[in-house]
Amino acid sequence: MMKITYLGHAAFSIEIGGQSLLIDPFISANELATEVNLDELKPDYILLTHGHEDHVLDAQVIAQKCGAKIVSNFEIVSWYAEHHEIEGVPMNIGGQIQLDDVTIKSVTAVHSSVLPDGSYAGNPGGFVIWDSESCIYVAGDTALTLDMQLIPQICPPLAVAILPIGDQFTMGYKDACLAAEFVNCEQVIGCHYDTWEPLNLNHDEAQVYFANQGKSLLLMAIGEEAYI
Repeated sequence: MMKITYLGHAAFSIEIGGQSLLIDPFISANELATEVNLDELKPDYILLTHGHEDHVLDAQVIAQKCGAKIVSNFEIVSWYAEHHEIEGVPMNIGGQIQLDDVTIKSVTAVHSSVLPDGSYAGNPGGFVIWDSESCIYVAGDTALTLDMQLIPQICPPLAVAILPIGDQFTMGYKDACLAAEFVNCEQVIGCHYDTWEPLNLNHDEAQVYFANQGKSLLLMAIGEEAYI
């Protein structure tokens, strides 16, 4: 069983296989996440799907405070090492790493990526994360892509998928529902919605749409925990 805590926008804490993972920490500038205390976050690893500020904003502060390592593509890990002397574990699309009992595989995302200072941030990506009991897909910012159909062929069955649903900059909820079909996952946690006006979501409409397709869309409150 894994513990998932929603920290707003696309940020999550995931406790799995004895590891504490922090995903895309954009917290301190998120007006909806003012009750999240950065000092209480003590991850072992910080996973960054791409370089946009709304996914990496607090990575440096948290990593330096608690000694967490950055897990991301080679370019992003190298940037944090050069500019902030933060250790990391570099990956690239299709590769995977082992963190004791936890496996992390880097998978395709269709988006753009640049670091806040304009530095090249390599290709965006997503992660599939699993231990002996559970498996989760963190899609990152992405469009719907046929590459998602490969995930059930190369990874364990998914217990849950974290998918962007806010539209305009990523998939909307209808594309995300089809993405859930592609990855053979009936339970979806939505992210990347409601943070700013362009991402406003009709919650009831989205959840009814998923339900009509035989799937579940969980829209977590910031700070809410789920055990899956």
